[in-house]
Amino acid sequence: MGRERVRRRPRAPRPGPDERRVTPFEIFFDLVFVFALTRIMALIEPHPTPAGMAKGLLLLVLLWVAWLSYTWLGNHTPADVGVVRGGFLVAMAALFLAALAMPQAWTPGPGLDGPLIVVLAYVVLRAVHLTLFHWAAAGDPELRARIRFFACVSAVGWVPLLLGALLDGAAHAALWVLGFAVEVAGQRLSYARRGAWPLRSPTHFAERYGLVLIISLGESVVAAGVGAASAVTEPSVLAVALVGFVVTVCLWWLYFRSTSPEAARALAAAPAARRDRMAADAYSQTHLLLVAGVIYLALGIEQVLEHVADPEAGPRLNRSAAVALFGGAAVYLAGRLLFRRLTGQPVGAARLAVAGAALPLAALGTALPPPLALAALAGLLLVAIAVDRRGEPSAAGRSAKQPVGRVAGGGG
Repeated sequence: MGRERVRRRPRAPRPGPDERRVTPFEIFFDLVFVFALTRIMALIEPHPTPAGMAKGLLLLVLLWVAWLSYTWLGNHTPADVGVVRGGFLVAMAALFLAALAMPQAWTPGPGLDGPLIVVLAYVVLRAVHLTLFHWAAAGDPELRARIRFFACVSAVGWVPLLLGALLDGAAHAALWVLGFAVEVAGQRLSYARRGAWPLRSPTHFAERYGLVLIISLGESVVAAGVGAASAVTEPSVLAVALVGFVVTVCLWWLYFRSTSPEAARALAAAPAARRDRMAADAYSQTHLLLVAGVIYLALGIEQVLEHVADPEAGPRLNRSAAVALFGGAAVYLAGRLLFRRLTGQPVGAARLAVAGAALPLAALGTALPPPLALAALAGLLLVAIAVDRRGEPSAAGRSAKQPVGRVAGGGG
């Protein structure tokens, strides 16, 4: 007699170890996410307008909610093993399809159009995440209750998203704003009523956010090549491109030189309840400002190089391009100061003054030639670095601190 095979349901995975690093599989997921960010830029280009920039920001919030959900899941249980890995791959496929449709996300059409593809892909992303997280939390009834509560609130937000995808014009925009507001507000309500998600590995969590930011910074480097196009061998274009590169280096320095390592130490040293809240506020929420600032600043750099490479583009940046350039920098600097504040690092009047000076420069950006506008921004960021260096502890003080793992891209 043959033995009957008994099919066993796959067991829920064990939580990951407290001290671990980001895996190549998670970096792969992040690369697909950043590809979606580049498609948002394709939506806003080639001539930025206030409406186009607002639509891009709305889509960025949607993508960010999806990405941070998988970051928390990957922190709870290894993402590159068994059923969880399969779920991540399904999510990556949905994210990829959403990214492809991003430039048409606000253009209704017959059949399966851009808005519907984006919303359906987003719903798949969120549903897979909630299902995987609920399954992975089999040994934690309290966490499962939080996930069910959050899933109910999220499902309410999906309804206006789906309805908006079927309409056009003001109704489309209004319903999508409502859907995104429900998702974000639901997340905050979930934290308030049920507590923040439990953080298992501070090292893994801080490294994950550092990696996605540094990959996003790479987009500002790519933007230089896109803006320069075929005029890349012109000396004037090369000179302006180098100024744009200095801007990107400054953004890297301001976050990774001391702010990120100090935040990682504070996260690891905080008591469990405060650590969970710090992870939710300083990383999951505030890093949206950093990534948004990088994306819009990259768009501004691209516009500057287009003006230098193509004389027919005009002698000055338009208002939207200037706002993208300086407004992106202002959002990044403000986000960094908020991140410092939430992780117990000093902010100070000098840092506040530098961050506050970025946005008023947007008016100057429309009056100056584009290369000078970019040079003014680079000068402001160099001043921000000088202020930071003046406020850093001495080398002896830094060496006395015990490091808590290395954060991707961090300086010594």
